[in-house]
Amino acid sequence: MTTRTPTQDVQQWLGDFESALEQRDIQRVLSLFGEECYWRDLVAFTWNLKTLEGQDEIQSMLDATLAETRPTRWQIDGEASEANGVTEAWFTFETGVARGKGLVRLKDGKCWTLLTTMQELKEHPEPRGDRRPTGAQHGASKSRETWLEGRQREQQELGYTRQPYCVIIGGGQGGIALAARLRQLDVPTIVVEKNPRPGDSWRNRYKSLCLHDPVWYDHLPYIPFPENWPVFAPKDKLGDWLEMYTRVMELNYWGATECQSARFDEAAGEWIVEVNRDGERVTLRPQQLVLATGMSGMPSVPHFPGAESFEGEQQHSSQHPGPDAYRGKKVVVVGSNNSAHDICAALWENDADVTMLQRSSTHIVKSDSLMEVVLGPLYSEEAVRSGITHDKADLIFASIPYKVLPDFQKPAFDEIRERDAEFYQRLEDAGFLLDFGADDSGLFLKYLRRGSGYYIDVGACDLVASGEIKLRSGVGIERINPRSVTLTDGSELPADLIVYATGYGSMNGWAARIISQEVADKVGKCWGLGSDTPKDPGPWEGELRNMWKPTQQEALWFHGGNLHQSRHYSQYLSLQLKARMEGIPTPVYGRQEVHHLS
Repeated sequence: MTTRTPTQDVQQWLGDFESALEQRDIQRVLSLFGEECYWRDLVAFTWNLKTLEGQDEIQSMLDATLAETRPTRWQIDGEASEANGVTEAWFTFETGVARGKGLVRLKDGKCWTLLTTMQELKEHPEPRGDRRPTGAQHGASKSRETWLEGRQREQQELGYTRQPYCVIIGGGQGGIALAARLRQLDVPTIVVEKNPRPGDSWRNRYKSLCLHDPVWYDHLPYIPFPENWPVFAPKDKLGDWLEMYTRVMELNYWGATECQSARFDEAAGEWIVEVNRDGERVTLRPQQLVLATGMSGMPSVPHFPGAESFEGEQQHSSQHPGPDAYRGKKVVVVGSNNSAHDICAALWENDADVTMLQRSSTHIVKSDSLMEVVLGPLYSEEAVRSGITHDKADLIFASIPYKVLPDFQKPAFDEIRERDAEFYQRLEDAGFLLDFGADDSGLFLKYLRRGSGYYIDVGACDLVASGEIKLRSGVGIERINPRSVTLTDGSELPADLIVYATGYGSMNGWAARIISQEVADKVGKCWGLGSDTPKDPGPWEGELRNMWKPTQQEALWFHGGNLHQSRHYSQYLSLQLKARMEGIPTPVYGRQEVHHLS
C-alpha cells in the first residue's frame, strides 16, 4: 500500500474544499473541518478581520458570504510539511474580486486552522514587477511634465482644489506605512501630523529610547531596512529612516498640522476635517478618516491629591526629555514597564537618585531570550536563511487564531522561565513582583490583551536587582507633598522629579477629542481580545477590538500597533479603503459589537 505524502493530503483536502464551495454545499464544507476548528479571515470572505471558531460559526459566515465571494482556484503553493501530527501548507485562491493567500493546518485529515487573506484586488493591482511605471516619458511633447513638476502640482492641489479620498490623522510609523500602501493603490491620501517632520514622534522621546523589537520584526512595507541596519534601532536613527521613507514613497505628508475637529456629514457621505496647517486653517473633506494616533498616543496621567502643591517637576514618560537635567536629583518613577525601566536606567547612568514605584506585578523577559526562544523561529537572520521572509513570517503568525495562541506561547515562556531562573530569583529577592501573564502565556498575549504590563530587559533589571535603582513594590502614591510623595504604606520619599510611566488610554480617546464623545462611545474600546484578564474585560472578541477593520461609525478606521502590525495590517486596511473608493461591493460580515466604551 502506498503512503500518501503530506502534499497529496493537502491537495486532496483543497480539491474537496473547492468542490464543496463551488457547489455551495456548506454541510460538505463543514465535514472537512475537525471538531475543534478555526477559520481566520482577513478581508477575503468577510470584508472584515474575523475569526470563526467552530463549525457553527463557519456555517453562519458561509451562509452569509459565499454567494458574494465566489471563491475558486484553490491551489497548494509549494510542498506541505508534517510535524507532531499536524500537516501544514500554503495555498493560493481567488474570489470574484481578489486574489488571496492562505495557510491550512490539518489534523487527522481534517482542518484544524485555516487562514485566508486578501492579497490584491484583481482590477487594481499595485504597479510593481511587470506593471512598474516607466518613469521617463519617451518622445516629444509640448505639454510634457517632469516628475518634479507633477509632484509639486499634486502638493499644491491636494487638500485645496482637489480633495483626498482618505485623511490619516497621525504621521508616526502606522500612518506612514498605511499611506505608503494607499499611494501604491492610487488612493489620494493626506497624512496630518502635528510634529514638523516625519519621525519626530520618535525623536522627541527620551534620548536613550531604542526599539526593543529586533530589525527582522520591524521592516516597513516595500523598503526593508538594509542588511547592516542595527538589530535594535536607536530612536533618532529610526526617525531619520521614517523621514527618508516618507520622501521616497512620495507621501502627501502635512507636518506642523494639527487636526482641530472632525465630523461626519451623513448626507454628503464625507468627513469635514478642520486642520491648522502651520497657522493656516484648512478644511478637508475626505470620504474616509483613519485615526493612526498610535495605541501609545493618549497618555494616561493619574491625579494624586496634592499634585498641584509639588514644587519640583512632574511629567508623563512621553514628555520626559532624558536624564541630563536631573544629575544628583531625587526622582520617583511611577510604573514598572518598558518606559519606566528605560528611564530609570538612563537616570542612574547620569547619577540621579532614582526610585521605581511598582504598583502591580510586571512580566519581564530578557531580550536575548525573547529573540532566541520566541522570535527567532520567525524573525531572525536564521529564519531569513531558511526562507522565512518577514512577509511570510507575518502570515505564519497571523495564521494562529488568538484563541489557541496562548497554547503556542506557553511552552516558549516556560522554557525562558527555566533558562533564566537565576535572573528571576535575583529580581524577586530584591522585592520585584513578577508574572508571566494571567495564564503564563507571556509577552505577546499581554501586549495583545492590554498593551502594557511588561518589560523586555536590556539591562535595567540588573540595576533593580542590585539596588542601584531603588525599588518600592506593591505600593502606590497616597498624596504628593511640596518636595516628596507619601506612599500608601505611610512612608515618604523625597522627590525633585516625578515621572508618570503609567501608560496610555484607549485609542478611542482620540475619537472623543477630535470628533465627539458620542462617536467614541459608538465605536467603543480599541485593542484587547476580550480575554477576561486584567485590563481586558470579556466577552471574548476573537480579534483586536476596532483595529484595521470596519467600526460602528461609518467611514472611521483605527490603525496602530508596533512596526510589525503597522506593516502587516496596513495591507488589509488599504485594500478595504481602495475597494470602497472603486465602488466594489464590500458587505461586512460580523461587524464587532461594542461591549466597553473605553
